[in-house]
Amino acid sequence: MAKKNDFFKPDTTEEEKFLEKSLRPINFSEYIGQEELIKNLKIAIYSAQKRKKPLDHILFYGPPGLGKTSLSILIAREMGVSIKITSGVAIDKKGDMAAILTNLNEGDILFIDEIHRLPSSLEEILYPAMEDFQIDIVIGEGPGAKTIRLEIPHFTLIGATTRIGLLTPPLRARFGMVEKLNFYSVKELGEIIKQSSEKLGVSITEEGALEIAKRSRGIPRIANRLLKRVRDLAVVEDKKEIDEVLAKKMFELLKIDENGIDMTLKDFLVTIIEKFNGGPVGLKTLTAITGEERDTIEDIYEPFLMQLGLIERTPRGRIVTEKGYRYLGYKKGKKLF
Repeated sequence: MAKKNDFFKPDTTEEEKFLEKSLRPINFSEYIGQEELIKNLKIAIYSAQKRKKPLDHILFYGPPGLGKTSLSILIAREMGVSIKITSGVAIDKKGDMAAILTNLNEGDILFIDEIHRLPSSLEEILYPAMEDFQIDIVIGEGPGAKTIRLEIPHFTLIGATTRIGLLTPPLRARFGMVEKLNFYSVKELGEIIKQSSEKLGVSITEEGALEIAKRSRGIPRIANRLLKRVRDLAVVEDKKEIDEVLAKKMFELLKIDENGIDMTLKDFLVTIIEKFNGGPVGLKTLTAITGEERDTIEDIYEPFLMQLGLIERTPRGRIVTEKGYRYLGYKKGKKLF
């Protein structure tokens, strides 16, 4: 059984990974949203193709679920090259990084998710690889150790991060393109949901798609997960089409309001109000009290709650805004109703 906050956490099950793969756009004409970013990528891709050169290294940043991995796969497809996908936490040895780089083919793309979590020792291997397409291999130990510089194929590194501020300046400076992925509008998410429903073989009304979009927090990954849950209810109730009424019924069962706030987020806000008088409260204290990981609070909860204007970050910690109090029915720490 799914946990109450499974829809909004960055980690996914194998089933959800398969779902994401099946719903990814196969070309730029299918890609919805991020218009300025797509324009810049098209220029870079077509220029590289015309010059018969690999793309410049690219860094994508923004909250999880906005499509950084999907976009990287799409770039590889448009360039007609292979893509190797890994993550910053999966590589912890210099030999592993060297093996990955030496096994690339000319023009290939290396995608490193959560690149800010790479150990500094591995970043040092990337510097000459990104600039000169060379890596240094140390043979032997102690005074007799020798360094050999090896040529590697010209490749494109695409890094993705939810925490661009944690990237070291030398690594960030080596990316030719640094692009931010923004939250999607309700209209854009509605189009994505309709596109995904076609791929899932599900009929959906315009109103049904917008009802799901409103609760998706501006994130396509969440929109597709919620669509799948509403689809399940349609199957159970033998409905041939997802409409606004069916979507609302599912969200009542999931306890997700029209702004996409579920019980976990409400409990998070209530904790700050009732235990800390609305704040300020430090991140370490919040992680200890709520049992949530630091990354979950910083990358999942806070961007969305700040977007709605329900909390603020201050030098002393997090505080619930006046709007946040009203949203939950509180006033100066006491219930209004």
